[in-house]
Amino acid sequence: MDPATATDVELLDAHVAGDRDAFGVLFRRHYNHLWQLAVRTCRIQEDAADSLQDALWSAHRNAARFRGDAEVRSWLHRIVLNACLDRMRRNKSRYSVSLSDESVAEPVVERDDIARLEVSMLVDSALMRLPDDQRAALVAIDMEGYSVAEAAQLLSVAEGTIKSRCARGRKRLQQELEFLRNPGNRM
Repeated sequence: MDPATATDVELLDAHVAGDRDAFGVLFRRHYNHLWQLAVRTCRIQEDAADSLQDALWSAHRNAARFRGDAEVRSWLHRIVLNACLDRMRRNKSRYSVSLSDESVAEPVVERDDIARLEVSMLVDSALMRLPDDQRAALVAIDMEGYSVAEAAQLLSVAEGTIKSRCARGRKRLQQELEFLRNPGNRM
């Protein structure tokens, strides 16, 4: 088997059969997608890295349990998503205090690359305040580009549940980010 031309299923089967390099090839093939998913879900790079490591270790150990109901990429996606959600639940019990002074108004200036980055950070922060189920649905649909049916399968819920979670999440984001509509904040 040539690893460069092998399908994901063939690589996973080869790994289960004892090929030492097959899982590494599979991992490298999907690394960027899985890393982005972990970062978007966890929002803290250290947590994302730990979650990705935990997920890939789990996938490596449990590869023989892959049933073939979905694509290998979707299977890996689900494992990484679950690892991220588990880590975030564990982290909720930690107490933290914001060091920024949010009471100070910032001057209105014409936007540049820094301002775009700042808006992106505000949106990401609002996204992180959503309940885990709404955030997972929005990330799958709006950021990862999955269809409602695919997201429902990934998250093991009904399609209607995905639609309602996305609708509630978008409404909440709209309310939290309403201040960005201020004409003085526009480009």
